[in-house]
Amino acid sequence: MRRRNTGEAMRVYAGWCILSLLVVTILATTAFTQNDAEVATTAKEELKTPIGRPGSVADMTLLQEELHRWTKDMDVWLMLMLVAFLMLSIKKFEWGVCLAVCLVTAPSFISYCAIKQFLFGWAWNQDMIIMGVFCAITVVIAIGVFLGTIRMWQYLLAGVLFAPSFAFVEWWMFTYLQGVIDPGGSMLVHMVAAYWGWGVALALREKRAFDEPKNVTTHSVSFVWLASMLLWVLWPSFVTALLPADQVHWGMVTCYMAGLGSMITAYIFCMLYQGKVNPLVYTYALMAGPVAVGSPLLAVGPWGALAIGLIAGFISTTSFIYLQDRLCKMMGVLDVMGVHNLHGVCGILGAIACAALSAGWVNIISLIGVFVLSLVTGLITGVIIKATRGEMPELFADATDFDLWHPEPFAIKDGVVTENK
Repeated sequence: MRRRNTGEAMRVYAGWCILSLLVVTILATTAFTQNDAEVATTAKEELKTPIGRPGSVADMTLLQEELHRWTKDMDVWLMLMLVAFLMLSIKKFEWGVCLAVCLVTAPSFISYCAIKQFLFGWAWNQDMIIMGVFCAITVVIAIGVFLGTIRMWQYLLAGVLFAPSFAFVEWWMFTYLQGVIDPGGSMLVHMVAAYWGWGVALALREKRAFDEPKNVTTHSVSFVWLASMLLWVLWPSFVTALLPADQVHWGMVTCYMAGLGSMITAYIFCMLYQGKVNPLVYTYALMAGPVAVGSPLLAVGPWGALAIGLIAGFISTTSFIYLQDRLCKMMGVLDVMGVHNLHGVCGILGAIACAALSAGWVNIISLIGVFVLSLVTGLITGVIIKATRGEMPELFADATDFDLWHPEPFAIKDGVVTENK
C-alpha cells in the first residue's frame, strides 16, 4: 500500500511539474506578445529573407545563402530523428526511445531559441534555426548515456535544462575565448553530449542498469544498421551547415574521407579483437571519423582527414570493446549506448588534432572548459532529475509508458518457434 501511495504521489507531482512548465510557457509567451506583435507589425520583414543583400561570399546573395542553408537545416533535423533509430537496439525499449527523443527535442530547441532571441537579440534566420537543432541533436545524443533510467516525462525536463547549458558552453567557446576552431562540432556537439550525459548519469547512480536485461533482436539491430549508414551519408550537411558556401566542398571532402577511414579501421580492429564483427560496435565506430574531423575540418586536406578517420576508428572500437566495461564499473554508472566511446573520445581527438594543426593552445583550453562545464551542468541536471524521479520499478521498459504494447508473439529456441510468454 505504501509503494502504491508513493507511486501515486509521484504521478501527481510529475503532473504538477508538467503543468507548471506549461503555465510558465504561457506566461512567458504572454509577456513577449507585445514584442512579437511589434516584430510582426513594424518589422515583419524580419521573418522574410531580405532581398538584394550580399551573402558571406562575393558572388552569392543573402537569399541564396539562406536557401543553401535551408537544405542543410532539413538534413540535420533528419539526422536528429535517425539518432533515435540508432538507439533502438534494446528490444523491450524501442517505442520508449522514439518518444524520449521527441520529448527532449522540443523543449531544448524552443528553450535555446528563446534564450538566443530574448537574451542575445538573435533574429529568426537559418543561423539560429541550425544552432537550435544543433542544441537539440546534442541532447538527443546525450540522453543515450542514461536512456531508460528516468521517467518519461523527465525527458521534457532534461530538454529544458540542457538548453542553457549548451548556450553557456557555446558562449565560453566562441565569445569568452578567442580563436577556437570547431566548425563541425567535435567539442560543442560531441564532447558536450558525452560529458553532460555522463554528468546526469553520475548524479542518478542507477546501479540496476548494469543488471537489467538488454536483449536485442535481428530486427532491432537492423534499425541500428540503417540509421548508422544514413547518418554517415548525411554527415557532411551537419559539419558544413554554417560554413560559407565556398568552403562547403572542402568540408564535404574531408568529412567523407574521415568517414571512410573509420569505416575501415573499425572493421579491422573488430576482427583483430574478437574474430567477428559486433554490429553494435561497428555501426557506431564507423562514424568515428566524421566525429573527430569536426574540429580540424578545414585544417586538413583529403589525406590528412583520412588519417584522422583511421585513428578515430581504432580509438572508438578499442573504447567500445575494452574501455566501456572498465570505465563504467570504475565510475559506478552505465553508459547505456556507449556515448563516450564514440562522441567523447573522438571529440577529444578532433579538438587535439585541430590544436596541433592550426588552432594552438586555445583549442586545448576550450577542450578542458567544455569537459568541465558539460560535466558540472550535467551533474546539476542529474540532481534535479533524481530529486523528482521517485521510484522506478523497471528500467528500459516500453510496457511502463505505452498502451497496446506487448512482447513479441513468438520466440525461437533450438530452431523451434514457440510462444513467447
